[in-house]
Amino acid sequence: MRAGVLVAALTLAVAPVGGNAPPSRRDAELLRQKVATITARGERADAATHRTTVTESEVNAYLAYDAKEQLPVGVVNPSVTIHGTGRLTGKAIVDLDAVRKEKNPTSLLDPVNYLFGRLPVTATGVLKTSQGVGRFELESTRINGVPIPKLLLQEIVSYYSRTPEKPAGISLDDPFALPARIREIQVLRGQAIIVQ
Repeated sequence: MRAGVLVAALTLAVAPVGGNAPPSRRDAELLRQKVATITARGERADAATHRTTVTESEVNAYLAYDAKEQLPVGVVNPSVTIHGTGRLTGKAIVDLDAVRKEKNPTSLLDPVNYLFGRLPVTATGVLKTSQGVGRFELESTRINGVPIPKLLLQEIVSYYSRTPEKPAGISLDDPFALPARIREIQVLRGQAIIVQ
């Protein structure tokens, strides 16, 4: 299992809109070490339950220092805020021109017609995980502070998550398998507990 896939899952689990302290290289290194440990445990057949705490500041530091190569071109400055009780907010600056040009909207009423430039995109929702499967229930999303419909966020996510294996990209409503034999992720205020 690639560490990038695990970090992406952890980022979704603990995805901030900005913290009080700037990200530190030490926090980024702590997350790299924790990811390595979680990955190694996931490769072993171990009946014992293991819990690893990942903090909001560690995830944001990792995103600031180490995740740039793993992000799609056109997505920068991602951050996460962990509100607690499963609720979290993720934010990134996104190149919306690329989405608009790719879609080639045909109707003047299509909201994609109004996506211009690089703007902050924010999504808030609840992460629910159980028995190795996660689901993100979107509550609200905004572009540059303006509320947008879920359908528009889906178009952005689909565009930036396309791969040869998934040419349509990721659906916001689809459940996803947790990597490294993770059974659940408990999202508490400012941290997530990874249960393997």
